[in-house]
Amino acid sequence: MFQIDPGNPAPIYAQLERAVRTAVAAGWLEAGDQLPTVRQLAVILKINANTVARAYAALEREGVVETQRGVGTFIRPHPEGSGVRSAMLARELEERAAGFIADMSGLGFSASEVIDHLQRAYQKEASSNG
Repeated sequence: MFQIDPGNPAPIYAQLERAVRTAVAAGWLEAGDQLPTVRQLAVILKINANTVARAYAALEREGVVETQRGVGTFIRPHPEGSGVRSAMLARELEERAAGFIADMSGLGFSASEVIDHLQRAYQKEASSNG
């Protein structure tokens, strides 16, 4: 369910946090769903257990998950209409946009060039679907 890219410059714990937040925001994980244990996920992803524990701890501080000692880590329920899912989606969009701009900057494009290209692509898409 969670994919980690060792070639990605983002720290592995941050990639894992993002993957869990994305899964929750997209509805792939719902309130009450249990995550793999730290050890299980470390083995599955072939990463250090401390890395998984760090990601889970950050997600718990953010209120995304809750850990029940001796039982496991679960996706936290959020009150209906709380806007948590929308906030998670907005955060994901912000992170992806920033990452995309950084990637394109690494290729030599300025932020304004990237935005111009995106606007043209959007207009082309809108006119073909309109």
